[in-house]
Amino acid sequence: MKNQYLEMGKITKTQGLKGEVRMQYYCDSPDIVEEFDSLYMGKDKTPVEIEKSRYLKSDVVVIKIKGVDTPEDAQKLVGKILYLDREDVELPEDVWFIQDIIGLQVVDNDDGTVYGKVDEIYQNGGADVYSIKTPDGKQLMFPAIPEVLINTDIDEGKIYIRPLDGLFDIYRGKGENGDED
Repeated sequence: MKNQYLEMGKITKTQGLKGEVRMQYYCDSPDIVEEFDSLYMGKDKTPVEIEKSRYLKSDVVVIKIKGVDTPEDAQKLVGKILYLDREDVELPEDVWFIQDIIGLQVVDNDDGTVYGKVDEIYQNGGADVYSIKTPDGKQLMFPAIPEVLINTDIDEGKIYIRPLDGLFDIYRGKGENGDED
């Protein structure tokens, strides 16, 4: 089941004298934060209006929340998680939230072999790398490129892949020439 609210970031400290806060964002880009006029804060998902936001460094944005006008008010928010409502986001076709992909079953598109479930996604630049936890506790990895990732079906809870020749051999105890070690 998809979560209605998705973590966008965590307030880590105050910024300046006007009630601004620093937020470590969990999104692909700080630009995404600027797209929202309102977010939801804390476990009870209290709506908050974002007056402005700006990129600061690395994975940090500075945001100004309406009604938070002093450093003392801002200090009370440190440690709070900010969420976005998935209904406020229109994703392009064939793009998903990472939180929706984690936990999906990974299946071989050609022979039906179940490799395990996605337990992590690494965003390393050219292509994301999906980590799979196998039923016996091993870890497999594959690049999320069109030649490997055939179909993602969030509603069915499955990802269909076609591993490149030799991709998982090292995890199956096969040597460089494909023979069992």
